[in-house]
Amino acid sequence: MTGDGAVVVIANAHVVTVSGDEHPGGHIVVEGDRITAVGPGSAPAIEGAEKVDGRGCVATPGLINTHHHLYQWASQGLASDSTLFEWLATLYEPWARMDAEVVAGAASAGLGWLAKSGCTTASDHHYLFPKGRGDLLAAEIGAAAELGIRFHPARGSMDRGRSDGGLPPDEVVEDIDTILAETEDAIDRYHDPSPGSMLRVAVAPCSPFSVTRDLLVRSAELARAKGVRLHTHLAETLDEERHTLEQFGTTPTEYMDSIGWLGPDVWLAHCVHLHDTDVKRLAETGTGTAHCPSSNARLGAGIARVSDLLRAGAIVGLGVDGSASAELVPLAGEMRQAIYMQRARYGPAALTARQALEAATLGGARCLGRADDLGTLEPGKLADIALWRVDGFHAAVDDPVVALAFGGTPPLERLLVGGRTIVDGDALVTVPQDEAGRRGADAHRRLMRLAREVL
Repeated sequence: MTGDGAVVVIANAHVVTVSGDEHPGGHIVVEGDRITAVGPGSAPAIEGAEKVDGRGCVATPGLINTHHHLYQWASQGLASDSTLFEWLATLYEPWARMDAEVVAGAASAGLGWLAKSGCTTASDHHYLFPKGRGDLLAAEIGAAAELGIRFHPARGSMDRGRSDGGLPPDEVVEDIDTILAETEDAIDRYHDPSPGSMLRVAVAPCSPFSVTRDLLVRSAELARAKGVRLHTHLAETLDEERHTLEQFGTTPTEYMDSIGWLGPDVWLAHCVHLHDTDVKRLAETGTGTAHCPSSNARLGAGIARVSDLLRAGAIVGLGVDGSASAELVPLAGEMRQAIYMQRARYGPAALTARQALEAATLGGARCLGRADDLGTLEPGKLADIALWRVDGFHAAVDDPVVALAFGGTPPLERLLVGGRTIVDGDALVTVPQDEAGRRGADAHRRLMRLAREVL
């Protein structure tokens, strides 16, 4: 059933609004693409409504993925024991050969996998655009539209290759005029600022070690002139901090602050290696952080100071990061990973199940500038809802939020995006699940073949 005027009533679920209230045995009413009622007890009788029995389930807002590189689905499992800089040096070569067919297949699988882990809105940071390889941004936008997930592509860029002191090979960078023109064109073609938007574009130079100061400054000017958001990687590794100190004489956060790259229209990926002054600045400027705990662990980058950021009042969302640095990671699983890593570093009170759920929902909405419409279950909000089965094995845990966040990801009974069913009975329904998986495997095989052809 779609959100086009249809009415859906979810009854008998443990409803976690995230905005404050929880309703054991509660209900949610969806009319069209919006939530019209949330509360305790029996659902109202509405003639013609589709009734969903949520008995044994916990209902949450749809999860929001704040950082990804979908094309990396096609390069999973490579450089599996490398640091970030080693990993990048290895993978830039095959990535330079990707084409639109690779990106489309990788995005279909990657977004399908996200949807199956409760994700209703996903951002993607795509920053490699090899010449003559087709329209890569259009390929992933098409995959998102087919699946029916709310999509925030971030048009990335790199203009500082090895010959200019950057990390990427010269053949994978673009010149600044091309970058700015293509980015502006992407905004004009695709960005939809309306409240119920399914597609919004951000401006996203890759990182301080792969772009010039001029590109960062002019990208910020472009984004603010167009009224869109800014995104980049920051402070992911100690190698990055050493690089930035050598090149600019500042820490990564200080550098970005000095050129106007902190603010309420900015969210940054990782922020693992922050100083106390950095934490304070992110909080007081309203800058968001996309926390990607599995990727940070896989690459040995470290443990981000999420507890400190939250305590300071900063905005924190969750992200799975690229599939090549966090293979087959479900977004729901990042709640558990975030909890466990914070507790391993700071103690058992460092992050609660409800704080992790809030980061995965409302925190993500705030990072993407969508808190007015997404991130909580309240009347008037968009009907992006995840219904998780916490009966069966999970029923041994009395608190359904703990059951959701601490254990293995529960089966997803239903996923709605704007009132439209995307997952039903733990299976994709907008794109056949097996087909999405096959497309991802085909994308991997195609990318490996393209990489071999130029050797």
